[in-house]
Amino acid sequence: MPRSPRPAAPPPWLGRRQFLRQLLAAGAALTAAPLLRPLELWAAPTPAAPQVFVARAASYAVDLRQPMLDALNVLGLAGHLRGKKVVLKPNLVEPHAGAEHINTHPEVVRAAAQAFLSLGAASVTVAEGAGHIRDPHEVLEASGLGDVLRQERLRFVDLNTAPFATLANPTRLSGLTSITLPRLLLEADLVVSLAKMKTHHWAGVTLSMKNLFGTLPGSVYGWPKNALHMAGIQACCVDITATLAPNLAIIDGVVGMEGDGPIMGAPVKAGLLVAGTNLPAVDATCCRLMGIDPERVEHLKMAARLGLGSIAEGRVAQLGETLAAARHPFQLRLDIPAQAALLAL
Repeated sequence: MPRSPRPAAPPPWLGRRQFLRQLLAAGAALTAAPLLRPLELWAAPTPAAPQVFVARAASYAVDLRQPMLDALNVLGLAGHLRGKKVVLKPNLVEPHAGAEHINTHPEVVRAAAQAFLSLGAASVTVAEGAGHIRDPHEVLEASGLGDVLRQERLRFVDLNTAPFATLANPTRLSGLTSITLPRLLLEADLVVSLAKMKTHHWAGVTLSMKNLFGTLPGSVYGWPKNALHMAGIQACCVDITATLAPNLAIIDGVVGMEGDGPIMGAPVKAGLLVAGTNLPAVDATCCRLMGIDPERVEHLKMAARLGLGSIAEGRVAQLGETLAAARHPFQLRLDIPAQAALLAL
């Protein structure tokens, strides 16, 4: 049976977003960000055990808006959204019509947008910088998201070509001294990594942190974000998370992907939505739900070591559905080194 949690106190996400807007206002001083880095803001007072909310969703035809509202209430965000600018960053990879396991499903995007707007958000923008295709509208139309955007009157921004600014990289695990991000994300009050629950050929898993690759402009980093791959996928996951400091992760695990993700794998009907304000904790919870030990995922270990979040099961408060009730193991490929490394010795 789902646990009935009390609503959490609001996390310090507003402070992180205000700080980034102050950096933008500073203009040329952007790359001098070590004066007060986002990494230090991650260390602001937070609950000892970050809260991660898990809800069941049997299909994309059921009411997805209510579990979104439940998550925002439990996580302490519901009362703090009035007048805020929200950006939803889904995972849009390639234009495969009818394939529910590749891209964040349009109905999940719709439900999230409706939930935020019903709680008073001033605006909700959907934004993505797809890595595998230069024209995002092909993905929008093939996936059905284009129809949802028109029906809900939501604006879409291509992050590959949007105006950008450059910030100092506070962690530099990749060796990159700075990270270039779209100004839309830096100016938003709430940035939501609206990711897909999938295994991944190079990263082992792709969840809310890996989804942030799509926030960096292809006009700077190439296609499919080649500069990031050369710098190291696992390290870049951490560097981008620390620099952007997203406020919220929502994972579409209604239908996920196992095997050779993020494109060539097989669908998995896990029937889950997962949400939380601490991305490493959310991704670690998703790993456990997928039957994967998060301590074996390199970018999650790096993030935990730097203090960006908790990944140990005893240091994450899983609310809603229990692990035992919601666990749905995903198949890993022994012939893919990044996935073979996730298997128990």
